[in-house]
Amino acid sequence: MATLAALGGKPVREEAYPEWPVYDQREIDAVTEVIKSGRWGGFPWPGPKTAEFAEKFAAMQGAPFAVPMMNGTVTMEVALRAADIGWGDEVIVPAYTFMATAAAPMAAGAIPVLVDIDPGNYCMDPVKFEQAITPQTKAVIVVHLGAQMTDMDAIMAIAKKHNLLVIEDCAHAHGAKWRGMGAGAIGDFGSFSLQSSKIITTGEGGILTCRDKHMAERAASIIDCGRAKDVEEKENTMGVNYRMTEIQAALGVVALERFPEQIRQRAEHADYLEESLSEVAGVRLLRRDPRHTVRSFYRYVIAVDPKVFGAEHQAVCYALEQEGISCWDGYAAMHKNEIFQPNKSKLAVPNAFPEKFDYSKLSLPETERATELEAVWLDENIFRAGRKGVEDAVKAIHKLEKNRAEMEVLEQKRKEMLGLH
Repeated sequence: MATLAALGGKPVREEAYPEWPVYDQREIDAVTEVIKSGRWGGFPWPGPKTAEFAEKFAAMQGAPFAVPMMNGTVTMEVALRAADIGWGDEVIVPAYTFMATAAAPMAAGAIPVLVDIDPGNYCMDPVKFEQAITPQTKAVIVVHLGAQMTDMDAIMAIAKKHNLLVIEDCAHAHGAKWRGMGAGAIGDFGSFSLQSSKIITTGEGGILTCRDKHMAERAASIIDCGRAKDVEEKENTMGVNYRMTEIQAALGVVALERFPEQIRQRAEHADYLEESLSEVAGVRLLRRDPRHTVRSFYRYVIAVDPKVFGAEHQAVCYALEQEGISCWDGYAAMHKNEIFQPNKSKLAVPNAFPEKFDYSKLSLPETERATELEAVWLDENIFRAGRKGVEDAVKAIHKLEKNRAEMEVLEQKRKEMLGLH
């Protein structure tokens, strides 16, 4: 008789984890207030709720300025455009991230240059970053991934040495801090997604934190159809409508109110998870940097050893889901990601830069190991379900590790379905 739920056994957890997004009467009242006001959209920019949300978000991250926008992809595009980075310029990005990190530079006319990750934290390897710098390099986009932050001390030192713009992709890092400094307030810009699954959400939306007033004014102009925002120069830009609506901003203001308790819960239960998983063979916790002084995360990522579990991470994630544990096998490596299609861009036409998008010989071994073999992304709702939520996740992981023979059966079935041998 099978033990694993995926093969007919009893699952570890039958109770559902908490749903996301969280809402109560406060969201309903906030949206109702905006609807009754008659001012729903983003024009004239900024509306009162948009301005309130920008001010409160900037204060939370310790950033001088923040510009709300329609999503967390255009935030990175706008940051590059505000800094006059565009056609043919190179922007270095990690290969382990959502495709938006690499697509945003292309939207600005720039070329994303993919580099490998540090296996200790799955974030950009600073050594690989510096090795990839050329005379055409103008910026770097680092990604704070999972429950980790990129080594910002090293990144900032290298960027200063080579006079490069630094954008922090903080889609996973709302509220996180590095040596007491808020994520997104260390580099020149910080890009935050507010998409429906993110830990602060307005349904769709994004916000760009800015260290420099002039850059913030340019970003605000670009997203408001190019209308001038600087009082002294009254400089128009080549802009578009990337404005956030007042309804979205109202949801964001309420989300900020409930966020401190959520971040406290997740951090407390992440500590408990790490203590508990230390006794499970074949599980590697990513490196917790002591300079990462406040942790906040979208999903918590661990690495599993296929040799111990008898299966690669896709089968492990499937088995965990069947045990009632919310998880995912994570992003594909950027150079192998089916939804990232740079060759279909005009940047890759014969008279432009086709050689920049030939990934056939690109070797990114650490990214490939994480994305193809070992990364397991535990959903954030596990950490809002009390200690029992974490205990069930640990119990399920331990169950898989103890039933290697059944995991090997699952892995074989998976490979047969995919036509792998």
